[in-house]
Amino acid sequence: MPFLPELGMDPGIVLVLALVAFTAGFIDAIAGGGGLLTIPALLTAGLPPHLVLGTNKLCATFGSATASYTFYRRKLFNPREWRNALLATAIGACIGAVIAHWLPASWLNQMLPAVIFGCCLYLLFGKTPQNEGQQDSPIAQRRQWPQGLGLGFYDGVAGPGTGAFWTVSTLLLYPIDLLRASGVARSMNFVSNAMALVVFIFAGQVAWLLGISMGLALMAGAFLGARTAIQGGSKFIRPVFILVVLALTARLAWQHWF
Repeated sequence: MPFLPELGMDPGIVLVLALVAFTAGFIDAIAGGGGLLTIPALLTAGLPPHLVLGTNKLCATFGSATASYTFYRRKLFNPREWRNALLATAIGACIGAVIAHWLPASWLNQMLPAVIFGCCLYLLFGKTPQNEGQQDSPIAQRRQWPQGLGLGFYDGVAGPGTGAFWTVSTLLLYPIDLLRASGVARSMNFVSNAMALVVFIFAGQVAWLLGISMGLALMAGAFLGARTAIQGGSKFIRPVFILVVLALTARLAWQHWF
């Protein structure tokens, strides 16, 4: 008695995936990289790779929309200063999602484990720059185009780790602090998620009930994770998160490479 007849998926699997999404939202609020957990979980559940990307965009849009709105309300993100990046990200995400749709499923099956593993290593060994820039310093406009096009394209094609890449690159390119760089990252992540989602919807590559269920769970996890982060929980969560992602990646690599 499948809960999603078109996927042959029963309520037990949906519940497990919702728990994974909750954990991903919780971890993403603390250390970033929640997509590194949801994409392998969806692949492990047996969904086709194109449907995995589309469904993941749906649930990721829930979390990124909530975070983006929070930063905007607290005046930690000014859309006028980042209009070039917003437009470039939207364009890059659309192009990336179209290319992802036309890529053979066998290519995606072999590409995604490698991408996830690389992002996992980055989160494990990479260090976030500490930029103590001034709030009133001007934000360069021309740099936003290559940054937005590149990261938007990546998020459209694959997506894991995009938020972390946005945060680090923004700190390196502009004179702003970590908090405001996080606001930029969450806002751009929402734009690329939403634009890529539109492409996957038109392509019919979204499992709606599953994506909404996971999206609501991800939002709940993000809310709890944000409160935990304030209490300094990332020192425990980050290594556990990396181990889980490595285990899932190893399972996918064994399944699709050997």
